[in-house]
Amino acid sequence: MDDDLEKPAQDRAVANWLLVCCSLVFAMVVLGGFTRLTGSGLSMVDWRPLMGILPPMNDAEWQRVFALYQQSPEFLKINSHMDVTAFKGIYWLEYLHRLLGRTIGVVFFIPFVVFVIRGYIRNNELPKYLLMFVLGGLQGLLGWYMVKSGLVDVPHVSQYRLTAHLVAAFLIYAYMFWVAMSLLFPAPGNTAKHPWYGKTLGLTVLLTVTIISGGFVAGLKAGKIYNTFPMMGDYWLPPGLMALDPFWRNFFDNMTTAQFDHRWLALATFVAIAVYWFTARHVDLPRRARPAVNALLHTAVLQVALGIATLLLAVPVLLGAAHQAVAMLLFTVALYLVHALRRA
Repeated sequence: MDDDLEKPAQDRAVANWLLVCCSLVFAMVVLGGFTRLTGSGLSMVDWRPLMGILPPMNDAEWQRVFALYQQSPEFLKINSHMDVTAFKGIYWLEYLHRLLGRTIGVVFFIPFVVFVIRGYIRNNELPKYLLMFVLGGLQGLLGWYMVKSGLVDVPHVSQYRLTAHLVAAFLIYAYMFWVAMSLLFPAPGNTAKHPWYGKTLGLTVLLTVTIISGGFVAGLKAGKIYNTFPMMGDYWLPPGLMALDPFWRNFFDNMTTAQFDHRWLALATFVAIAVYWFTARHVDLPRRARPAVNALLHTAVLQVALGIATLLLAVPVLLGAAHQAVAMLLFTVALYLVHALRRA
């Protein structure tokens, strides 16, 4: 009987810990946006997972890391005018991004061990938490794999690797968020899914595809072209949409096609959300789902406004980072709704 009374409190403690980890991953994605938009991501040309936790502590150390940077393609082809003082500005952002990644690992691992020792996490639940930890470690490797693509010949990271890094962050975030929600809102046994579960899941898939397309826009720097809306320059169908061969490469390697796809996917997602919201007003939804439906529409309006403003102003850093942050917020609301409707 005591165990039955303690379990909800234990589950809440574990869920709160996972939500703290989610908030740190959210911050990591936002900081990653700032790092990318300020051109700071290639400033650290080596990767030392353990020893690299301390930044340069004196002038000699700064000169050493700056000398390493001076051998990189980005310095040789873009930033050759930069001195060590200017270099510090881009270095600190990338350093903080990597430091936050290490911090997430610590914030995850230490409470995890404590919860296992205290019995809050049972043995049969261990695999899903261990998977979170492994995914987090692999994300660090994937981040370095992305950075390495910009340290060879062309001083830009691969759009494929950048998008994979972004998607992996969303995947880890979604996994931890889902487990946390399941602890806070355990599903009643043997009940069918809510009739709107399929619609909501489909909407979340469409949103996810739109976010992935945004990753390719970011990787290709395609937001810097056609800074007009709703038309792309003087065109609804701009020239060069299918200029690459084979044709499938256009969706991933063609700046014009990447921006075109993201525009129309974003508009389609917004219309789908508006229809979903309008129709859901007359549907018998669980109590905790109703505020989320309204939040979904409000967040979508904000995201579209940010997207258009970001495009028209040729991707200023603050707007670009805000657009990425609100994309993750919109994804969170959609994921919450899917979870709320997983059972009738």
